[in-house]
Amino acid sequence: MSSKSQAVLEAETYYDSAPADAFYRAVWGGEDIHVGMYATPDEDIARASRRTVTTMADRLKTIGPDSRVIDLGAGFGGSARYLADRFGCHVTCLNLSETQNAFNRELTAKAGMNDKIDVVYGSFEALDDPDDSYDIVWSQDSFLHSGERLKVMDEIARITRPGGELIFTDPMQADDCPDGVLDHILRRIHLQTFGSVAFYRHALEKRGFEALDLDETPMNLRTHYNRVREVLLDRREELTRLSGADYVDGMIDGLKHWVDGADKGYLNWGILHFAKA
Repeated sequence: MSSKSQAVLEAETYYDSAPADAFYRAVWGGEDIHVGMYATPDEDIARASRRTVTTMADRLKTIGPDSRVIDLGAGFGGSARYLADRFGCHVTCLNLSETQNAFNRELTAKAGMNDKIDVVYGSFEALDDPDDSYDIVWSQDSFLHSGERLKVMDEIARITRPGGELIFTDPMQADDCPDGVLDHILRRIHLQTFGSVAFYRHALEKRGFEALDLDETPMNLRTHYNRVREVLLDRREELTRLSGADYVDGMIDGLKHWVDGADKGYLNWGILHFAKA
């Protein structure tokens, strides 16, 4: 596998760290660690996060027992277990954090799903899979961590079979976001840029994909980061014992920037669904 971009290396170090792992297990409940879709502003994070999974799954048109699925940036594997259980498909969980991979394997074994799910270490910037390997490419809030997003789109186009589907979410900047206004967020997460809906649509159409549905709901991102921040404030003492004061205080401060950026219309999020010709 080729060398990883600096952004991917930073993400790997972060998600492998003990403070981050403890935080995500405690706040998200150990299954889904991505942006939720909220029925109310104060809804439980785990319930809203699972709604994202079910909503995305409902939109897939070709998935079934014979489908091969890859989840790029699979985290704790909650989505993979849901898809395998609901559809009977085989899912490969690709993830760069071996800390998360170990927990994913533990949960998958407990669910009795080792025959349906493989958990592999790797970066989506350079995949080891042969061409046309997968019917469904799935990802949730992971592509932002790449410093080489066009390379990621190249890899997705290569491994997706003709007629296959790509469905993903990603924290993005708005298409009309002014230059420089998100620099404070980018610096904190060690990135140079965000993607956008226009970026992904243009890149994927050039690579033979057709947009099926581009469902932009930036307020879910705003609500999600605000809810996480509220939980941190409400459970500050407990979470400080788990992850340390520096981590918790930094997260509280950083999440406020995300909320402010969404309130100003600079950030975006949604479910982007494509089919390969």
